[in-house]
Amino acid sequence: MKSKKNIQPIDFDLVEKWLENYCLDPLTTQDDLTQFRIDLYETDQEWIVEALLNEYNSSEIKVFVEDNKLIITADKSSTPTSQQKRVRTIQFPFQVINQKVTANYINGILEVLISKSEKGLGKNCYITLP
Repeated sequence: MKSKKNIQPIDFDLVEKWLENYCLDPLTTQDDLTQFRIDLYETDQEWIVEALLNEYNSSEIKVFVEDNKLIITADKSSTPTSQQKRVRTIQFPFQVINQKVTANYINGILEVLISKSEKGLGKNCYITLP
């Protein structure tokens, strides 16, 4: 018999504080300059992570959800003239795997949408880009 995991509700006040701290963190700015720029937004329905990746094709970008982390990897190492691999890990104050996560890539901008209300798979997984 399988036991169902007890999914904790999201503390939205904690997330709001986390967003504020994340945006003020000087290491975030350093990663924006050395890896690639990301922006975080919040709407009534979802949290949005935007990554500026105009040097990459969609086939060179991977989005991985692991527990409470979102890991974005952009890798041109398959191109013989370039060894550019850039990674950003965003650690959230809740289990991202428990939320529905979708992504799209248009005109050099990766947009990852994390639903506030729709449940996810509850396990680590790659998010497929259309």
